[in-house]
Amino acid sequence: MAKVVDINGPIVIVHLPEVLIGEQVRLGELGLLGEVIGREQECAVVQVYESTEALRPGESVEALGHPLSVELGPGLLGQILDGIQRPLTAIAAQSGDFIGRGVHPPALDREKRWPFVPNPLLKTGQRIQGGQALGTVRETQSIEHRILVPPDIDGELLELAPQGDYTIEEIAARVQDSKGQIHSLRFYQRWPVRKPRPYLRRSAVGKPLLTGQRVLDTFFPLIKGGKAAVPGPFGAGKTMVQQQIARWSNADIVIYVGCGERGNELVDILETFPELIDPHTGRSLMERTLLVANTSNMPVVAREASIYVGVTMAEYYRDQGYDVVMVADSTSRWAEALREVSGRLGQMPVEEGYPAYLASRLAAFYERAGCVDLLGGEGSGSVTLIGAVSPPGGDFSEPVTSHTKEIIQTFWALSKELADARHYPSVDWADSFSGYIQDAAAWWSESVDTRWERLRAEALGILSRADELARIVNLVGPEALSSQQRWELAGAQVIREGFLQQSALDEIDSYCSPQKQFRLLELLLNLYQRGQRLLAQGASVQRLLELPLLATAKRLKSQYSSEQLDEMNAFAQEIDDIFSALDQEYLAVPVKQPAA
Repeated sequence: MAKVVDINGPIVIVHLPEVLIGEQVRLGELGLLGEVIGREQECAVVQVYESTEALRPGESVEALGHPLSVELGPGLLGQILDGIQRPLTAIAAQSGDFIGRGVHPPALDREKRWPFVPNPLLKTGQRIQGGQALGTVRETQSIEHRILVPPDIDGELLELAPQGDYTIEEIAARVQDSKGQIHSLRFYQRWPVRKPRPYLRRSAVGKPLLTGQRVLDTFFPLIKGGKAAVPGPFGAGKTMVQQQIARWSNADIVIYVGCGERGNELVDILETFPELIDPHTGRSLMERTLLVANTSNMPVVAREASIYVGVTMAEYYRDQGYDVVMVADSTSRWAEALREVSGRLGQMPVEEGYPAYLASRLAAFYERAGCVDLLGGEGSGSVTLIGAVSPPGGDFSEPVTSHTKEIIQTFWALSKELADARHYPSVDWADSFSGYIQDAAAWWSESVDTRWERLRAEALGILSRADELARIVNLVGPEALSSQQRWELAGAQVIREGFLQQSALDEIDSYCSPQKQFRLLELLLNLYQRGQRLLAQGASVQRLLELPLLATAKRLKSQYSSEQLDEMNAFAQEIDDIFSALDQEYLAVPVKQPAA
């Protein structure tokens, strides 16, 4: 008899001789969901996704015959789901403000009818393969949903639903495989979350994920299909950076996974996102956004599953040919869930109590990012993964941060010192890096200006040298610096305040187009270079530091929008006029009197 044998928090031992590892089970009278993660002779070790309070040994257990899977079909976008894909709005309607145990409404609405338009290129008798589009459904005004053949099915198309309105449970097509078995394909499919969805091949990357944030796009770019991490201590602004990326990035679909974060932060996101207007379409941002909410007070095992649920849904939209960005906030809380479960299983802890497989689990998750050619042979799509990391005390040497740093290729390190100084985004230009510079440079050269890479390197060089000079000033005072060094500090300050700082609350400065980013950086570097030349001609550094031009340069970012590039030329002319006058003054050479 299948029954509960022993209970240790979310880990339950059940007597199920035939169950497979990875299979889902339902436990007790409440029907709590769990997943088999190990075997001990005729018993199975189950991790339960809900609280096991009041569950008793001897209660019945039922094997469901499939691993933890998600429903994939029209109706996902705009939803708010929990860590195992339960719709929170439907749960609230059934059990109120708190999630009732054993409440498992389906992720997709079974009653809603969707207008289906079949693929005109498909005919009965034709051979079709996994990943091919059977037709389309208008999921939202912003996104057209492609009904796909499941990746593991191919064969002869026997029947295709005509144009009309259907529920997701109705039959979209019938396919006969090579063994003669007939598969009835519905308007949705299920897929195991721990199994990456297949694709034809990885394709070459090259297009940057543009976020509208200058410090990210210009200094530390991320490519579509790339992997990035945003580490930072409490209060450094990780959530705001991720919200800006979700709002302004040039991805087609945004999936935000709140994994183990504080409830008040997630509530703010859940209340804010539905009110945001998508700057690309002028419609609600939720029309292309999906939220997965798993707060720190929710069951720990569901937290561990939540990022797999999110990345599987991201891969599904990738397979439709979309560019998807998934933000996981935070992978540190996910790793803590791994640590807690491994401790209850009695596994040997290693660094700071984390299990030995922490690095491999992190690598397996981030490896699901990528730009790929689609399985159906119809175009390409991408999944970009951005994971927030919350190192205790801002210690980047702790295991989750250090392992993540070895895996990802773009590292946006947030600084508590910059955040305390009200410098946002608080991305530390000394600790951050990007491995996509060459890919990004090709795009910037083609789309904006060929000098992008040179100007970026020059600005970073100024900031790096200024950091060294600042340490000297702290030790011996500014009097020890030469005029050129004092101007270098002033130039770095202009770049920091006039370029790197960016207010998410400023209507003009919240988003900055690539063209405006380049023009702004070009103007600020021109200002710095003209000052350098004047100093070489003997000008007084004090006179340069008193120029009102410096204060004006810091305000340019919020004075002109991305559409007002021509108006910024007025400032370029002002720089030229002022420095040309100073050039004439310092280049004036007295005429020598003829010898007697």
